Amino acid sequence: MKFSRPWPEVRELGRLIWDHLVFVTPLAPSAVIVAMGCHDLRVAVQAARLWHEGWAPLVVVSGGRGKVTSGWAETEARAFARVAREHGVPGDALLLEETAANTGENITATRTLLAERGVPVERGILVAKPYMTRRSLAAALRRWPEAEWLTSAPEVSYDAHLEADAHRFLELMVGDLQRMVVYAERGFQVPMPVPEAAWAAYEELARLGYDRHVIT
Repeated sequence: MKFSRPWPEVRELGRLIWDHLVFVTPLAPSAVIVAMGCHDLRVAVQAARLWHEGWAPLVVVSGGRGKVTSGWAETEARAFARVAREHGVPGDALLLEETAANTGENITATRTLLAERGVPVERGILVAKPYMTRRSLAAALRRWPEAEWLTSAPEVSYDAHLEADAHRFLELMVGDLQRMVVYAERGFQVPMPVPEAAWAAYEELARLGYDRHVIT
């Protein structure tokens, strides 16, 4: 481990990445709320809240097991569905998609699921961890471009994420920012230019050792 920079500097480097990755839009009535599977069950709580507020009649919880949830006893979708039901979303307003192992598959598998059920989608709401909202949108714009996509996230601050598990949180953001660039180059999502300051922060944090999820 190479963690030699003072913590206040590391924290501010992470904030530069956070400020770019978080992209939450205004909401509008939609056909579906798609809860993007991950380890953070607050995403399912947020999806349930949007359903109760009437933004869409249907919630799809999407996720098999990913890099963080590979050891879970249940799929991300089942965990999310359980939380959504606990927060009042009825079974007839809930669909499970249990195969997706990454962000792109969340989109393509959900698209297939809804097409099989004859559910047309002109507009949808992607609900993700705050720092996954921009990447989720970039994937949807590539893989489901006919629909209009809005984004939402649990209202959890940067500092609150740090307090919960700073090291893992910074590692995940570093990996996610790199994927914004690499996956656009590979055609998996639309390009979204990264500000110079955010990319420099990524490079420095990766150099300091927050590189567990960096693609090599």
